[in-house]
Amino acid sequence: MESGTGGKTYNADPLRPPAIAVVMGSDTDLATLRPGLTLLDSTGIPYEVHITSAHRTPQYMLDFGKAAASRGFKVIIAAAGGAAHLPGMIASETSLPVIGVPVKASSMDGLDSLMSIVQMPRGVPVATVGIANSVNAVVLAARIVGTSDEKARKWVEDHLKRMDDENMEKEQRLQKEGWMTYKKLDG
Repeated sequence: MESGTGGKTYNADPLRPPAIAVVMGSDTDLATLRPGLTLLDSTGIPYEVHITSAHRTPQYMLDFGKAAASRGFKVIIAAAGGAAHLPGMIASETSLPVIGVPVKASSMDGLDSLMSIVQMPRGVPVATVGIANSVNAVVLAARIVGTSDEKARKWVEDHLKRMDDENMEKEQRLQKEGWMTYKKLDG
């Protein structure tokens, strides 16, 4: 595929270009992104998913970052493990917000990735979520898109309401059953 060109659009809508780009440094990062991508699919926000490595395909990654705004994206989610240079390098090539997802690699339980992503030089920010927390990356991206997209904002509001309802249901069960017999339904 030529650098900076489009990919498969999920939640395609002829009236809305893809608003979120999700990039990962390797296909092994997909396991970390799956929970977030599943949630992203429920938002209705058009998005694309790409593999582009800061180390293995640097030109493709640079071209992707440079073209992202002109392609209509509003925010980029970038997942990487180990040295985790992808989020920062993408951020250096675009004016769009970049959300970094640190991936647990083979050592240091993801702390190396977290520190690499969060310690960006002044002027090149990367918003960073918790280690392997692709769900928070998607919720943050939806909030960013929701500043100018009514459907995205409505999804965020509904998502917050669902979380509130779920928590209150658990509170009511706890009060009814007591802490000693209370069992979580879904882990």
